[in-house]
Amino acid sequence: MSASRRRLLILLGPTAVGKTDYSITLARKHGSPVISCDARQIFRQMAIGTAVPSPEQLRAVPHHFIQTVPVDCAYTAGDYELEAVSLLERLFDEGHETLVMTGGSMFYIDAVCRGLDDLPDGDPVLRRELWDRLRTEGVAPLAEELHRLDPATYAVIDRSNSQRVIRALEVCLLTGRPFSSYKTGTVKRRSFTIEKIGLERPRAELYARIDARVGRMLEDGLVEEVRSLLPYRECQALQTVGYREIFDYLDGRTGLEEAADRIRVNTRHYAKRQLTWWRRDPDIRWIPAEG
Repeated sequence: MSASRRRLLILLGPTAVGKTDYSITLARKHGSPVISCDARQIFRQMAIGTAVPSPEQLRAVPHHFIQTVPVDCAYTAGDYELEAVSLLERLFDEGHETLVMTGGSMFYIDAVCRGLDDLPDGDPVLRRELWDRLRTEGVAPLAEELHRLDPATYAVIDRSNSQRVIRALEVCLLTGRPFSSYKTGTVKRRSFTIEKIGLERPRAELYARIDARVGRMLEDGLVEEVRSLLPYRECQALQTVGYREIFDYLDGRTGLEEAADRIRVNTRHYAKRQLTWWRRDPDIRWIPAEG
């Protein structure tokens, strides 16, 4: 099948906008599975805090990359690029003309659309040392060390994202070269065309949906889920909204209502970052989430 007949539809948008139901509708229309590109739903044991599709939604069409990676496993956008592109190629070779991918993880989507630069393999020992430092010192000293070794990356990286700070610093320390020196920006060619559809809602409506989702998570047992993950709290997968705040509650640093409010606020901030990132992409066709 020629590339012109192999089409990947990527349905994206901010958290809680309504991507799951819409993606199932698209998948049914095109006879496609749903290929998730969500960097949190891919981890096991995190069903409630990541709002994975319901059992009914998962039965509606086949899904890929939902709760497939152990929660204590370090999994990167580079790993996702390799596995997702391999899956897409196989499904196209099996006869699919249109495949549906959906999610809100900016780096996962970029990994599929543009490809990532070939970074050196990580060092598990060094990475563990950096995560140990994060636990005892916090992210600020690590970010300052990155500033010293690679000012260019420091200037653009989200310095509150401990996972990204640690990965950039790991490359600097491991190779003696700035992390930024590996970023060529070369777009990889794919054997399929890509169309991106963005779902949007008015801000007040989106924020109301976020607030309602947080309430449902708590009702569905978010606190119990997070408590079951206490042995893994330092793992990459759990350095995210919804888990950090409940860990603080379980540690006695906040009350439950304060933790819930912080999840709502931090989720809104994340949604704003998602939209800021995607508004720079002229290839996205934006449509209302309703209708």
